[in-house]
Amino acid sequence: MLHDASESDFTSIGPSSSSPNAYYVQSPSRDSNDETDKCSSSNSRSPLDSPSFPRHSRASSSSTAASRISGNRRRWNKHYCDVVAEEDGALDEDYYGDRGYSRQCKWLMLVLAFGLVFAGICLVIWGASRPYKPQSLRVENLYYGEGSDRTGVPTKFLSLNCSATILVYNPATFFGIHVTFPTAHLLYSQITVATAQLKKYYQPKKSRRIMQVSLVGQGIALYGSGMALAASDESGGIPFKLELGIESRGYLVGRLVKTKHTTRVSCSLLIDSQHTKDIIFHSNSCKYT
Repeated sequence: MLHDASESDFTSIGPSSSSPNAYYVQSPSRDSNDETDKCSSSNSRSPLDSPSFPRHSRASSSSTAASRISGNRRRWNKHYCDVVAEEDGALDEDYYGDRGYSRQCKWLMLVLAFGLVFAGICLVIWGASRPYKPQSLRVENLYYGEGSDRTGVPTKFLSLNCSATILVYNPATFFGIHVTFPTAHLLYSQITVATAQLKKYYQPKKSRRIMQVSLVGQGIALYGSGMALAASDESGGIPFKLELGIESRGYLVGRLVKTKHTTRVSCSLLIDSQHTKDIIFHSNSCKYT
């Protein structure tokens, strides 16, 4: 027996399954420049982008799939930002490293240049202050005898006339020197028996000059030192000492840099009053200070 189906039965027999789920795929639509912009604004995200705020709607499965894709994309963006940050840091390190290296090279070159200039000045000053070499001493006459001084005290007297030959050399290549002789005298037993008067003169650069220094002493009282004078003369010669003080001045760059050097020369010699001759000074005969 057939029963009529009511409208409610047809309604209950209808499909019980829901409509098919909708899936949304989000594809990248921006270039790498947009990704770089995202790196700079990654800290300003909206709460909707965070997975901690899920949406509850009828299409829960579609939102879950979209969230999964969005999470993957955010992880890729994070990796991309890390790579960009590392590259930027490497570029900054190379840039500032090159700048620091260049600055160190400049300082090193400046120090080397200053050292070379200072060494050049020292070399020039050393060249201009080299010892001047006495070459010989010619004795014209030497007399000694006994007498009385102005107060009537008996003593021995010495008279001497001689000339010394001195070689003056200026090796400087940039400037000349002004030469003076502050002291030039002949000593016997620490007593000055002859002196010289010399004028200042100018010595050109890289030049040599032979100076004749006249030493003259007349009636020099020796007092107690004259007791051994005759004995020394008979035994080979009277010991004397020639002392010279030579002062040189040089000017570099006008008068901006001035050099001054004083050389003292002391030469020992023996003079025979009976056989006067040129006395040659050897390298070990003189001392320079």
